[in-house]
Amino acid sequence: MHAPAAPEQKRARKRVIDSRPQLLALQAFVLLGFFMLWHVLTATGLLNPFFFATPLGVLERTAKDLATAAFYRHLGITFLETVLAFAIGTVAGIVIGFWFARAPLVSAVFDPYVKAANAVPRVVLAPIFALWLGLGIWSKVALGVSLTFFIVFFNVYQGVKEVSPVILANARMLGMNSRQLLRHVYLPSAMSWVFSSLHTAVGFALVGAVVGEYLGASAGLGYRIAQAEGVFDTVGVFSGMLVLTLFVIVIDSAVSAIESKLLRWRPQTSATVSTH
Repeated sequence: MHAPAAPEQKRARKRVIDSRPQLLALQAFVLLGFFMLWHVLTATGLLNPFFFATPLGVLERTAKDLATAAFYRHLGITFLETVLAFAIGTVAGIVIGFWFARAPLVSAVFDPYVKAANAVPRVVLAPIFALWLGLGIWSKVALGVSLTFFIVFFNVYQGVKEVSPVILANARMLGMNSRQLLRHVYLPSAMSWVFSSLHTAVGFALVGAVVGEYLGASAGLGYRIAQAEGVFDTVGVFSGMLVLTLFVIVIDSAVSAIESKLLRWRPQTSATVSTH
């Protein structure tokens, strides 16, 4: 038998709050340990600093880049490409995912073509998009959209399909029309799936932008990494990778914040306890 247990829920939440500093401390310890190991391996010559750079060198280069205005121009271009790819791919994935899930005939007809399109290696598309759209931002946006669309599409499609037939039957018995079903049944069911896919889609949107810049561009973080690689500047390459990592963490944190506000209705796992 399952019954709400408010005191237990409060205690569980308190444990989560109390454990937050410990969690952050452990995460910082792991990061510090990684940099210390990297420093020891390069300082002792077990790893060649020419090929693996040094953590101090990478941090110094990153700090130096962050102090220059030109760096933010490249960062802004990559950010714009990422946001556009993420927004277009997400909206298209949600709309088409809902459409396919609610139209079985359309889904059956286009199923093999969707799977075939998803199977195409995206790196192959990068030069094609560059040929079609030029070396500006839109070829990078198109590559990012091709990566994010399918992630969101399949999650939304599955989320709508997972709606309980019992809930649908009860909603129809209450007199809900198609629009009300979409708003009160299908959307809440799919929202968890949508946000689950968005955390992955953010990273892939950035990958699309950076790969496109790497293969052909005149600005952007991917362009900077390609330039550094071209002159065997390993420190510059690792510095660019560090900035990209921080970039993704910031965007993903923003998605998590939006998710926590929009999905407050989701029950906490600690909200119920089992009693026998």
